Amino acid sequence: MSVNVGMPRDVVWHGRTVYTGVWKEPVEGPVMLRRLNLDGDGQGDLGGHGGEQRAVLVYQLDSYRHWQRELGRDDLTHGNFGENFTVDGLPDDEVCIGDRYRVGEAVVEVTQPRVTCYRVGLRMGEPRLPALLVAHHRPGFYLRVLTEGLVQAGDEFVKLSTGPEAMTVAEIDALLYLPGHPRDGAARALRIPALSPGWQESMRALLAQEEGREGNAGLVTAAAPPAWTGFRPLTVIGYEEDTRDVFSLLLAAADGAPLPAALPGQFLTLRLPTPDGTLVRSYSLSGQPGDPAYRISVKQEPHGAAGAYLRANMRPGVTVEAAAPRGTFTLETGDSPVLLLSAGIGVTPVLAMLHALAAVRSERAVWWVHGARDGAEHAFAAEARELLGRLPHGRAWICYSRPGPDDVAGRDFAGAGRITADVLRGLRLPPDTAAYLCGPAEFMTQIAAALGDLGITAVHSELFGAQPGLTPGIAAAPARAPHPPAGDPGPGPAVSFVRSGLTVPWDPAYGSLLELAEACDVPVRWSCRTGVCHTCESGLLSGEVDYLPDPVDAPADGSVLICCARPRTELTLDV
Repeated sequence: MSVNVGMPRDVVWHGRTVYTGVWKEPVEGPVMLRRLNLDGDGQGDLGGHGGEQRAVLVYQLDSYRHWQRELGRDDLTHGNFGENFTVDGLPDDEVCIGDRYRVGEAVVEVTQPRVTCYRVGLRMGEPRLPALLVAHHRPGFYLRVLTEGLVQAGDEFVKLSTGPEAMTVAEIDALLYLPGHPRDGAARALRIPALSPGWQESMRALLAQEEGREGNAGLVTAAAPPAWTGFRPLTVIGYEEDTRDVFSLLLAAADGAPLPAALPGQFLTLRLPTPDGTLVRSYSLSGQPGDPAYRISVKQEPHGAAGAYLRANMRPGVTVEAAAPRGTFTLETGDSPVLLLSAGIGVTPVLAMLHALAAVRSERAVWWVHGARDGAEHAFAAEARELLGRLPHGRAWICYSRPGPDDVAGRDFAGAGRITADVLRGLRLPPDTAAYLCGPAEFMTQIAAALGDLGITAVHSELFGAQPGLTPGIAAAPARAPHPPAGDPGPGPAVSFVRSGLTVPWDPAYGSLLELAEACDVPVRWSCRTGVCHTCESGLLSGEVDYLPDPVDAPADGSVLICCARPRTELTLDV
């Protein structure tokens, strides 16, 4: 009925600039449909839209009529939903993934449903729209161009073949986004070659999700449920100085009962009543998973209030409050080779992984690669050597950036300098190696890129501190340290952003926890802003929330969708 195109433009939204191609306008006459898009068309965010698998977006007149009734709108015109083709017919509950059509001179193939983000709501002036498109089973769909050619309004879609499994657009959209996620449905979807690679990855994740585990593995890594809710008291039963700036605490249940087993690589969050106010900090577990007590290791930074408090006050018999072990940076089972690679205090989570491998005398090939300044700052050196000695195929490569006068090459370290691409190349890692990285952000970015150049794709990483933000389409702005929001403090319960080291009172003037975090310049990740995509899903360490609107598919226990959540009580968030 209409061919709609539009080039990306800057749009002012909530005081920020969004670069988006969602504004489409009808064009007259023939338009060349090419492999990546129509002539005169473009996408602002190629991470979420466009590309070979999403060259053309299709939306239906029947859905227009549906939204006119539902939203009480009489101002809708072709292209309003960001679609390139406005069509009569081809409903989402009949069109199947893999269907092929001839339209005009072109041949096209259905690859996936539309992935709804906030920009379709921005275009329509209806923020709820991303969730409504999914909940009402009317997402629309993308086409891949098999044969380029001219198309125009009035061209008929002539069906050439039906996709294998005959799985409709609405069916696969509901499979990913709505509650249930039946495994047989994910298996069917994976038998459709035309399904776009991103959706195939989500289907594989749903298929691999453990039976009974809550959450949506197709959208986020499904974390193990926390062993307890909120914070509970743990007693310090051991304190040990590891280096001049690293020390370890051993924490046990007050009654001496074994603590729930943590997964190798997880972290523990402590709530500390310091003289300057309550601090909430997370520390990786560095001991052997399954031990009756937890060991955390802390690096005392020069001006670190939490580290200074722990070092001065934590002695056997002292009680601290701790949330249950958390985190998805965990050692996966299997037979593939393992690379445990760290710098500085980033050694702690991978040390727990080394403990787990040594405990079973794993037959896997294990590379232990670590970078430190010198021997005086090389934490757990002897412990790691002892653990590697239990592994039949364990080997190590230690780099000191500035070896001390007492450090001996070949005994204490293998190479002077930092861990580099050349160091990794010299290890001759097999391409099926599973790599686990932890350390400073710049270090991990460089190392992950180097591993990619070596053909190693199974790269897992853990970053201390706040995660990088994800704000699709928003123009970059200079980073600011997290801070309380402008104006008077709110009257509501305290909200702690643990990774950002900030606690502020809630103000009901904010529509969601996401909006509060943005006002504080806390790095956040989001896409739909209305409870669909789970990009904003974060750990809920303690407290309770209310949702407005309710998410399309609720997160697992112990997690929260901050884009549509508001605090009911004091909250501690892993953000």
